[in-house]
Amino acid sequence: MSVHDEFTHLDPMGRARMVDVTPKEPTHRRAIARGRVTMTTETASAVAKGAISKGDVLSVARVAGIQAAKRTSDLIPLCHPLLIGAVTVNFEIGESHIDVESSVETVGRTGVEMEALTACSVAALTIYDMCKSLDKSMVIDSIALWEKTGGKSGTYHRDTSVT
Repeated sequence: MSVHDEFTHLDPMGRARMVDVTPKEPTHRRAIARGRVTMTTETASAVAKGAISKGDVLSVARVAGIQAAKRTSDLIPLCHPLLIGAVTVNFEIGESHIDVESSVETVGRTGVEMEALTACSVAALTIYDMCKSLDKSMVIDSIALWEKTGGKSGTYHRDTSVT
């Protein structure tokens, strides 16, 4: 057995390849990702009041996240293009942050974890872009997979007791 046999994205010669998912049976798959944009209380308040000069921050960020989920295979090398059945991007505004949650679903041969993570990341980046004239100190962090269902590896739920 070659060392390259251990890596799913390398062929026996060590060259990059896309994993062959054609033998797999399509199953319902879902993934949820979450992240946070930390900002000043003034910026969070301005977003909540709809007082950002560029427009409705959360509406634009939602659409950006949905579009990003659909384009994940264009951004991540070796990621399979998927027929996505549903994408949701939601927000919760706190005193000095905005939490972002994305959920992606499909019926297919490979999971949608990367699509959910990409949706969450791009939505957070869009919040930053739309608010940067007011607050350049914003921080995007804690982007992580929180849940995934379907496929060979089954269900995953993030352990919230581990930091």
